[in-house]
Amino acid sequence: MEELDLRELFSIFWNRKLQIIAIVIVFTIIGFLYSYFYVVPEYTAVTSLLLVQNSTTSTQTGESAITATDLTMNSKLVSTYIDILKRNAVLEKVADNLEISHDQINDIRNRISVGTVNETEVIEIKVKHEDPEYAAKLANEVAKVFCEKIAEIYKLSNTYVLDEAEVPANPSNVNHIKDIVLFAFIGAVISIVCVLIINLLDNTVKTEQDIEKCTGLFVLTSIPDYEEEFKIKKGGKKK
Repeated sequence: MEELDLRELFSIFWNRKLQIIAIVIVFTIIGFLYSYFYVVPEYTAVTSLLLVQNSTTSTQTGESAITATDLTMNSKLVSTYIDILKRNAVLEKVADNLEISHDQINDIRNRISVGTVNETEVIEIKVKHEDPEYAAKLANEVAKVFCEKIAEIYKLSNTYVLDEAEVPANPSNVNHIKDIVLFAFIGAVISIVCVLIINLLDNTVKTEQDIEKCTGLFVLTSIPDYEEEFKIKKGGKKK
């Protein structure tokens, strides 16, 4: 593969600038159409739960302060609670409360994501759906049923709804500027790669330097194309 210096590269790209610009414009238009007309907007509703002091232990001891034992117990239960949140025991109850068919439980599970906030004892429940009101309703119902299920299983009340989900105003999966810029960047990369490939596959002789590279000989002189120069001058006079 022939080595190209920066001057040659710049010359190659400059000579192909119209093709590069055209490809970038085409990809920018594709990005615009994709972002505005193809992507289905999805809304994310978020509700958060906080693991608090065990109310049963607090009642028995008469203390209201959080103890080290409570904190240790809560931190160990976080991973278990996250797993329980997406189990059928919770989701079937949610489906019954919202009058949703049990056949859609797997769909509900796939729309729910659960995680902790910065390794704290705050658990976030995120629900994605095309309907923002339904997403908020589902997130709040999951949190409610989960708290009830924890009280039923562990016989304690150490989960508290910190923030209820609100109806999201903007879709979470749509960013028009980001999409358009990304497609334009892809177009620029593809156009540059195409120009380089075309240049590498082009073995025609165009300049004196090409002759010297191919033959290893120095070019002593060149014959100008007077006919071409005459056409250019003639065209200039007509104007």
